[in-house]
Amino acid sequence: MPNLKKRKGTTSVLQIEGEMTIYRAAELKETLLATLDKAAGVEIDLSKVTDIDTAGVQLLILAKQSAQAKQQDLHLVAHSPIVLEVLELLNLATYFGDPLFIPAQ
Repeated sequence: MPNLKKRKGTTSVLQIEGEMTIYRAAELKETLLATLDKAAGVEIDLSKVTDIDTAGVQLLILAKQSAQAKQQDLHLVAHSPIVLEVLELLNLATYFGDPLFIPAQ
């Protein structure tokens, strides 16, 4: 279950744990959209994401598009290694516009 935390002002932090895959897409979509409805800004903490597939990537794109349509701030933070790998593979890092920390190998 995603963990929602309030932060300074009207920004919420949504921490997603476990898989962002087709098997959890409906649950995560509901949570993401509900979080966007309740906050002026949202940070999605991806540090505990253990797996992500195209359904998970589509959810992140949906969240970004929904936030833009509502003129809200949305940031992806603390990307897990698997999220970094998939965003790099799909060349989507610049689409989201958030800084990425790529650890030295």
